[in-house]
Amino acid sequence: MQTRTYGDLFKLIQSLAGVGTFAESEQDDIANLINRRFLKAFNESPIWPRYIVSSEKRDILALTLSGATASTSTTVNQNYKLLGANTNGGLSVYQGAGITATDGTVSSTDIIIYNTGTAWRVDTGASAAPQDSGTFTVTSGTQQFIEADTIKKDQVTDVETFTGRDSSTDSLLVDGKNLIPYEQSGKTAIGSFNRIHRKKAFLNNSSIEYDFYVDFTGANILNVTSSTDNSAFVTYKQQFTPFDVTSSYTSSTVEVPAEFFPYIAHATYADFLRMDGQTEKAFAEEQRAELALALELEKIDLISNNNTVNKRFSTYVNRQSR
Repeated sequence: MQTRTYGDLFKLIQSLAGVGTFAESEQDDIANLINRRFLKAFNESPIWPRYIVSSEKRDILALTLSGATASTSTTVNQNYKLLGANTNGGLSVYQGAGITATDGTVSSTDIIIYNTGTAWRVDTGASAAPQDSGTFTVTSGTQQFIEADTIKKDQVTDVETFTGRDSSTDSLLVDGKNLIPYEQSGKTAIGSFNRIHRKKAFLNNSSIEYDFYVDFTGANILNVTSSTDNSAFVTYKQQFTPFDVTSSYTSSTVEVPAEFFPYIAHATYADFLRMDGQTEKAFAEEQRAELALALELEKIDLISNNNTVNKRFSTYVNRQSR
């Protein structure tokens, strides 16, 4: 897609203002106003072609572990993804996703939750190797917690008591999830969720579409079709990233989206006029800026009439995207 440079944008604003060069104190103000207007344009549509990502495969995090307090076991307090069945008895194997449940801090990913055949346990420094049968063989690490229930459970979320390695008072809470976090290693960070499908959507066949709700950790899927599903396909808008230009404004080669260029220039100039007390001129310039943005949004509307990325419709079977 076409881009212009930040230097061109800054020089155009200077030209509109009729100044050869902004004063040094004004340059910082203009840079802040440019980012303010950039954010406004970015938020005007959920499907700007530049920022929309269609049906990208993402991990579903199945568990959140919390409550561990012993110094050697606190790394287990994080989210976990389902790998598959254990070669030992067919029960599930889970691996740390490297994202804590509270603040998104990256944590260890070599933590495995598995069943030994007699109890569920949580090991650090463990690994799970995929087999041709689709199962996983676990290589044990250092045991941090083990199931203490008299009657052993088939599901780790049903376990009532875990015993810690280093302290009899160390506790562990296991919470079942169907969570897609905002960030996943090797993937672009999600800014906002649009749609979630079970399989690859917008390709050839229909795909089941999930309802979900969003919280500060990510999108929580409702009624996952199969308890063995460990991924889903997300259509999302990328996160907003402001311009990070802090000097040499007129010579910066940082890319500016061409579709936002006229709006940002005229809207920032309008803000400059307000700073200068020229409110009537600012109003007229604001109108020019809004017209430029409206023309770009009209293009989005025309495109949307011919595609289904941002539409949902129902059949008697389920909501589908074709």
